[in-house]
Amino acid sequence: QVHLVESGGGLVQAGGSLRLSCAASGSIVSINAMGWYRQRPGKQRELVAAITSGGSTNYADSVKGRFTISRDNAKNTVYLQMNSLKPEDTAVYYCNARGVLTSPTLERYDYWGQGTQVTVSS
Repeated sequence: QVHLVESGGGLVQAGGSLRLSCAASGSIVSINAMGWYRQRPGKQRELVAAITSGGSTNYADSVKGRFTISRDNAKNTVYLQMNSLKPEDTAVYYCNARGVLTSPTLERYDYWGQGTQVTVSS
């Protein structure tokens, strides 16, 4: 069983910063990609940023230049540094781990965290 535990959400004023963390635990052999999605009120869940085990990154256009995703493969942890936050960044942020290989089954599955609320006040 694999668990993703997120931390770092909260309330911040516009222009401020927050750093989200997500640690994956369990009998993990490797993880293909980790990322962050968000769901704003009344909207569908959308990709914010993702990073592969090799370090390749992908960002939503709306966060490019403001958010930075990083990853510690040894700790199976992904981070999202969010700067210059805007009220429209207000959402529940979900951590995602894709292609998680676990032992002893050596099968790959995708997992989601429980979500962490980020609120940006104007």
